[in-house]
Amino acid sequence: MTPNQSGNLPASATWGLLAAWAIHDSEEFVTMGGWLDRARPRLRSRFPRVPEYVWEQLRVSPAQARIAVGAMGAVIAAAAVRGARTGGSSRFYQATVVGFGLHAGGHIAQAVATRGYTPGVVTAPLVAAPYSLWVWRRLRAAGVPLDSRAAVTGAAVLLPVAVVTCQAGARVLAPHRTH
Repeated sequence: MTPNQSGNLPASATWGLLAAWAIHDSEEFVTMGGWLDRARPRLRSRFPRVPEYVWEQLRVSPAQARIAVGAMGAVIAAAAVRGARTGGSSRFYQATVVGFGLHAGGHIAQAVATRGYTPGVVTAPLVAAPYSLWVWRRLRAAGVPLDSRAAVTGAAVLLPVAVVTCQAGARVLAPHRTH
C-alpha cells in the first residue's frame, strides 16, 4: 500500500504535474527559440551596458529550445511517475511540484525586468503556480506526509540544476551557428 493510506489522492494530483508542465512548456516550446534575437533591440535599449557577448551567450535557438524542453520533460515525467508510485509522498515529486510553482515567479520577474513578453510568462501564473498550490492542498487533504522545508530546499537545488543541465545539454547537441 502507498503512503497515501486514505486513497483520497486523485491521479490528477500526480499525473497532473506532467499535464500542467506540458501546457506551460508548450508556450516555451513555441516561443523560446529565437526570442532573444527578436527582443534584442528592445532589450539593448533597456540594458545598454550589457556587453554583446552576454547577449550572444543568452541566445537559444529553436533546436536548443526543443532539446531543452524535451530534456526537462523527462525530469518532470520521472517526478510524476515517482509521485504516482508513492501516493504523492516522494520527496523528489514534492520538490518538483514546489519548484514548478516557484519558477512561475521567475517568469514574472523576467517579464517585469524586460518590460515585455518573455517565453512562459502567460502560462506560468495561469497554469504552473495554480497547479502547484492546488496539488499541495490535495496532498495535505489526502493525508500525505509533507515536509515543506525539505520540498523548498529540494526545489532550490533541483530547479537550477535541472535547468542548467537541460540548457547545457541542448547547447552541446545543437550549437549555435554564427549569424
